[in-house]
Amino acid sequence: MKRTAVAAASLLLLPLTACGGTAAAGGDGSTVTVTVGYQSKTINTVTAGTLLRSLGAFEKELDALHDGHTYKVDWQDYATGAPITAQMTAGKIDIGSMGDFPLLINAARGKQLNRPTRLVSVTGYNLRGGLNTIVTARDSTIGSLAGLKGRKVSTSIGSAADGTLIRALQRAGIDPDKGIQKLNQQPAVGASALSAGSADALSQFVAWPGLLTYQGKAKALYDGAELNLPTFHGVTAREDFAQKRPAVLEAFLRAQAEATDYLGAHPVSAAEKVAEATGLPAEVVYLYNGAHGISTFDPAIKPRLISALKQDVTILKAAKLTGDVDVDAFVDDKYVRKALAATYAQHLATRPPAAAGEVWPKGAQQTRTFKSPAQLLSYVAEHKGAIRAAYVPDATTGTLWFADKAVWVTDGGRLLPFVAPATAKAYVAGHSGAHAITYADALRRAS
Repeated sequence: MKRTAVAAASLLLLPLTACGGTAAAGGDGSTVTVTVGYQSKTINTVTAGTLLRSLGAFEKELDALHDGHTYKVDWQDYATGAPITAQMTAGKIDIGSMGDFPLLINAARGKQLNRPTRLVSVTGYNLRGGLNTIVTARDSTIGSLAGLKGRKVSTSIGSAADGTLIRALQRAGIDPDKGIQKLNQQPAVGASALSAGSADALSQFVAWPGLLTYQGKAKALYDGAELNLPTFHGVTAREDFAQKRPAVLEAFLRAQAEATDYLGAHPVSAAEKVAEATGLPAEVVYLYNGAHGISTFDPAIKPRLISALKQDVTILKAAKLTGDVDVDAFVDDKYVRKALAATYAQHLATRPPAAAGEVWPKGAQQTRTFKSPAQLLSYVAEHKGAIRAAYVPDATTGTLWFADKAVWVTDGGRLLPFVAPATAKAYVAGHSGAHAITYADALRRAS
């Protein structure tokens, strides 16, 4: 909803405050505008953004406060976390959501400008790093990270996807600064560059790799889950806002928990709501946010994620994007603990669901789950023309991917899917008798 206009006379009578939103005179009490910065197309933040907004859960929680104020929510949509941080440090955004690397920059900028922020909850996460993927053009001959040496690679510097690119190149023995030509581009610009041939590869965060692959414009080169390092997105709030209006922040976190519960109970409906709001295909949204999707949603701030955040500081320091960041001081879980109350310990103990394949039949409001890729392929082969999407988990990393876009291997009669060709090649090299096959062949063998 748009920011409510405030009469000039009222503005003169009441001082504007940078903490706790903007307060204006109004009837029996005052009107408080809470400004939320979110990234609609970064769909593993939907429980703090797109889905939350669609459900109206935050507004309902604010209405239930009954504290004499009338609350308005100003939702501001951005493509990345950087502008959200800029607006927060300017005192113009109260609550924001962004990825782990941008969160650290948020912490550093807040401290530098004496506008401290705090990490108050988590949205979506993947314990192995599968939220970030490096892709190439569909007809590219590059088959491994080694093929990127000297090539143009698009990413958003300072993003989680940039962190994945840096770490992946380092593990491949390539200097991430001198070994490639890095293009610092917004995700949409990078996607266009890849399609136009002015970039040889693209390293980006959810949902761009899945979207481009689904559209047939790209194919996976590197699955971020190969790093086996957690990556996540979270909610950050200005410290002054949190201290002045803790009840409002707790209302936001209760609403986030409600959106998380809704996503868990109604994953197909949630995917369709997000698709309607963003213009993304629902099939792509479900790849990440589905029942067995790449992203797991839970607002609890898990110690393993904080440990990963501390490791990320090293990457940002080396890139001269931040200095030291006191992660422990940045993390403040007291608001989410209070919001979730007795259930917080249960949230902390929650683990991602076991990897499983899913088929989304056309016209269905729920998916079908399969224990093995062969069973899933058999179902797909028997229902040609009646399948909206089919998803399979990578045999090594567990990362979910589109069945028809996966790299398939047969091994002793088993059918094994992989996100990236290098992962499949590594499996084949270690298993005598295993060899790559086409998707069509995999379907035939499963029939």
